[in-house]
Amino acid sequence: MTTAAATDGSAPAMLGSLAADRATGALSTESGVFYLAAGHIVHVESAYSPDLGDLLTRSGALPADGWWEAVERAGARHRVGRQLVDSGRLTAGALELCHLGALFDAAYFALAQDTAALRFRPEAAHWLGAVRPVPVAGVLRESRRRRDLLDRIWPDPAVDTAPLARVPGADPADLPPRRGRTLARVDGTSTAAQIASALACRTFHTLVELRRLAADGLITPAPPPPVVPRIAGCAGPGTGASGDAWDEPDTALLRRLLDALEAL
Repeated sequence: MTTAAATDGSAPAMLGSLAADRATGALSTESGVFYLAAGHIVHVESAYSPDLGDLLTRSGALPADGWWEAVERAGARHRVGRQLVDSGRLTAGALELCHLGALFDAAYFALAQDTAALRFRPEAAHWLGAVRPVPVAGVLRESRRRRDLLDRIWPDPAVDTAPLARVPGADPADLPPRRGRTLARVDGTSTAAQIASALACRTFHTLVELRRLAADGLITPAPPPPVVPRIAGCAGPGTGASGDAWDEPDTALLRRLLDALEAL
């Protein structure tokens, strides 16, 4: 069993060192995980971005049962991507294109919150398997380009991760079709990742439209929900026996963790 090692320094610097060492394993940041093979990035995950399965199934490129069949058949062997192609569910080109989009989207978020508390697990592999390895330098360069572009549109990164609400009284007339569809999904509770998943759209394209909507004064990060005071000794829904509040688990995250554990 490999041991997770805590590391110091920034995520880009650590990725650069791992690339130079031709390392294989998983580097966890505050908001994502980079999977490397021989110093190249083969997959990235972030809770702030729809995963590859969501993009493939919601877009209609792949039925949901086809995705889960591939995970079940080949997840333990880290060959889910290969299984999708060999079974005729997807062409190699379609898989590469969608995977690269998901990889760059997740990398943007995984690098957005730089932290000194990084963890590297040597030899850890993702159950998807290598689809098309990408040089670390290329991933870092693309993430910087995206951040610069989004900041030029609207400089508040809270739009990327917070639940979003419409600005009361703002006039959304004459919006381009894609921006109008994006605005229609802003409901006060959905985040950019949830909106992108509902639209079966790449996260970065959705972020561009959301930041433009913010720059036009049409949307804003939603205010936090009001805190409901608890009455001492009374336990209601969402509380433990002592009345202490507990968080509802993220079912999508739990499902991915279960898939990873089953694959191992």
